[in-house]
Amino acid sequence: MNIRKYEVLSRIHDLGVVGIIRTPDTAGGIASAEAVFQGGITVLEVSTTFPGALDIMRSTAASHKSSGLILGAGTVADSETAKLCIDAGAEFIVSHCFSEEVARLCNRYGVAYMPGVGTVTEIVRAMEWGADVVKAFPGEVLGPKFIKAVHGPLPNAQIMPIGGVSPNNLEDWFLAGAFAVGLGSALVKPEGREGDYPAIRQTAEEIVSRIARIRTHV
Repeated sequence: MNIRKYEVLSRIHDLGVVGIIRTPDTAGGIASAEAVFQGGITVLEVSTTFPGALDIMRSTAASHKSSGLILGAGTVADSETAKLCIDAGAEFIVSHCFSEEVARLCNRYGVAYMPGVGTVTEIVRAMEWGADVVKAFPGEVLGPKFIKAVHGPLPNAQIMPIGGVSPNNLEDWFLAGAFAVGLGSALVKPEGREGDYPAIRQTAEEIVSRIARIRTHV
């Protein structure tokens, strides 16, 4: 058993939210990550979609690893990218789909792997390859009812939706049984504004507080 991997997964579950940084602007990504972290969302995922993602990871890890940051990488399509992200400080890897080579590498390094899934078959396959948590993607298409329905035949499946999650529908996801949720644009672009870092911090604070309240009734 890799103790650190389960510590990471426990932190994600306990907090209930992963803040997703997805931007072509490296400096803006670093500043957004700082604002999200200061707002209390201490689990961050940096999307590898754009150049500069590794720089965002390295800078954020250097600033906050000793302060309790859990850093992950998102949209990881292959094992080479996964290894670069792990070397940059990532402690969990999120993909938009399942990849055997990424699963194998994450298992080798004791890093949590969360592949994107959209069917029961994909969830079972991911679990058989050692994925403790899967990413319901795209969340806006699958919806909270997907998680509730999956828990019928697969009650032990741990599912985190990404896409379509907003501060206004958090309760729906957690009532359906979400392990945690991933928030991107709704968090780092409050009301569509980009670069408003005080607003990002305030939004993060409100989301953490709202999830805590919701979970007292779930």
